[in-house]
Amino acid sequence: MGKKGKNILKAYESVDGTKEYTLTEGLALLKKVSYAKFDETVDIVIRLGVDPRHADQNIRGAVTMPAGLGKTVRVMAFCQGENEKLAKDAGADFAGGQEFVKKIKDGWMEFDVVVATPDMMRFVGQIGRVLGPRGMMPNPKTGTVTKDIAAAIKEMKAGKVQFRVDKKGNLHAAVGKASFSVENLKLNIDALIDSLNKLKPSSAKGTYMKKIVVSSTMGPAINIETASLK
Repeated sequence: MGKKGKNILKAYESVDGTKEYTLTEGLALLKKVSYAKFDETVDIVIRLGVDPRHADQNIRGAVTMPAGLGKTVRVMAFCQGENEKLAKDAGADFAGGQEFVKKIKDGWMEFDVVVATPDMMRFVGQIGRVLGPRGMMPNPKTGTVTKDIAAAIKEMKAGKVQFRVDKKGNLHAAVGKASFSVENLKLNIDALIDSLNKLKPSSAKGTYMKKIVVSSTMGPAINIETASLK
């Protein structure tokens, strides 16, 4: 416990909480202060200048991370007939219909992402209260409700990330692992920022990206200078 405490203290002392680092500086520092014995996930939190209470400002979308996510993504595919075989061939960990709706109602949640064909949404809707709060509810806007179920599954397995602002306008997303190079982490973050810029609503006034913070699973928060992302 003492050694772990010293590592935590050293990590936090290495980061100036009053400073905003450029993206490259911040990511290099993040890797330096990552002390856990496991490969930590790198997360980004972006505070957007939007009001999610307005439908057109409730930012939601998906982006494929160019450098991947460094982890295995378990995909649950709701489909039937020929699509079930296509889903399994594309790499779905689970594929089927109402039998999985029942399992999820009973508490089964051994998956990370849910995709569905349009005809299955009448069944998936029955577990919306379970999937919705976890950010897993399939949606056409994120490409998780689609007739091309095989393509959607391949994208998820390749590192496609869904994102959505919360009630306060904050967006959370995983962008890789602490073992990634600064260059690859930056590639993924740049892809996310580019996607967010394309989704900027015309009704949003003032600064769009107000605050950006990166951190590893066990590490301190590092403030990023928004200007360094443009």
